[in-house]
Amino acid sequence: MATTWTEAPDMARHEPAIHRIGSTEVGQALALGWRDFLANPTQLVFLAILYPIIGLIAAQLAAGRDVMPLFWPLVSGFTLLGPVAALGVYELSRRREQGQPTRWTDALAVRHSPALTSIIGLGVLLLAIFVAWIFTARAIYGITLGDTPATATDFLSRVLYSREGHQLMLLGNLAGFLFAVLVFSLTVVSFPMLLDRAGRGLPVNARMAMRASLRAVRTNPGPLALWGFLIALLLALGSLPLFVGLAVVVPVLGHATWHLYRRIVRD
Repeated sequence: MATTWTEAPDMARHEPAIHRIGSTEVGQALALGWRDFLANPTQLVFLAILYPIIGLIAAQLAAGRDVMPLFWPLVSGFTLLGPVAALGVYELSRRREQGQPTRWTDALAVRHSPALTSIIGLGVLLLAIFVAWIFTARAIYGITLGDTPATATDFLSRVLYSREGHQLMLLGNLAGFLFAVLVFSLTVVSFPMLLDRAGRGLPVNARMAMRASLRAVRTNPGPLALWGFLIALLLALGSLPLFVGLAVVVPVLGHATWHLYRRIVRD
């Protein structure tokens, strides 16, 4: 079974079918994600610790004068790594769907997946995109505001009330949107597909999973645009205050992503 980046000669004939969905299926997936969350609340043990710590670390880094301009790119950029963080949640939904008893420790079973090589490869790709986003954000700051602010108050004042600050927000948000669309298009169904097909002994690799994800976006542009909007909205709400709400939002979105995958991708 091929579970790496290398294409097997007969891989093309194992490509999954992509089904059309509507906004109703998006709502159903979110409702089922909430149901799975309520049924398996113990996964919050590690999610409730991981995400607040990441947010607080980013805040501490941003407290330094030299990295202050990167505070928002760092915080918002963590969403680019969200599909990797939700891997354990996908696994819990997969096991629950099969009728298996689940505990929060079952989220760690991802490390035994036959598709682990492809999962790591796709995770490294997302990390590279995250790094590219940080460099892009720094470059945009350099061509707009330019010099390092003396204080946080000075920084906020220049961003909010100067022409250069408005250019920074416009260009930064546009670039961030493009990076988010790229990651969403590559991963909306790819990680669940790797876990699912490899777990059932079906041929799969990272390339096939990403192709399926891109096909899913092309086939369902409206519903998946709605899904992307809901993800952004819920993550923004979950970030307040101090990212604590992500301990609920992330597992719910992870479970919901699994159920959305099961409605879009079929053997």
